[in-house]
Parts: sequence; C-alpha cells; structure tokens
Amino acid sequence: MLMRLVGGSALVSNGVRFLLGGPPVGTFILTSLQTIAGLLLLVGLWTPVAGALATFIEIWNAFSHPADPWIHLLVGTLAAASAMIGPGIWSIDAHLFGLKRIDIPARKS
Repeated sequence: MLMRLVGGSALVSNGVRFLLGGPPVGTFILTSLQTIAGLLLLVGLWTPVAGALATFIEIWNAFSHPADPWIHLLVGTLAAASAMIGPGIWSIDAHLFGLKRIDIPARKS
C-alpha cells in the first residue's frame, strides 16, 4: 500500500505542478493523463491499467527530458511494480472485486 501511495502522490504532485505552470497543449494532455493515473493509483482503482499508463508516461518523460531522467525512472518503476503487485487490501479494487490470492501448491517429492 505504501508503494502505491508514494508513486501515486509523486505522479499527482508532478502533474499538478506542471498543469499550474501552463504547459503547451501536447504536454497538457500527457500531464493530465499522468495526474489521472496518479489519482487512480492513490485510491487503488484500476491499478493495473493506471500503473501501466503511468509507467509509459514516465518512460516518455525520461527520454523527452534527458537533463534529469532519474526521478522519472524511479516513479515509473514504482508504478510498474504497483501494476504487477496489485492494489492491496485498502483500495477500491479490493472492495469491488475482492482480494486475489495466489496459492502455491506444495512440491510432491
């Protein structure tokens, strides 16, 4: 849950900061999608989709702003990990669809 909150809040704060600065139209669309993906990660709704979207946007930002790509790579990694791990117990996805449990069977010798 903490990883989802950190990644989502970083996406939202970065998106809001750029949106308040008045970016160009192309950047406005990308930043709006980034902010929406961050909000979805924060509340745990559509976590795999929001995590994948945030990952692709952060990879795009890392390559389009080569001066400092490390923060984009870090947030993109957090978003990808959240998409693969899932939303967690305190999320809207868990309440809507139930918890997913993976049982690994014991090896038979």
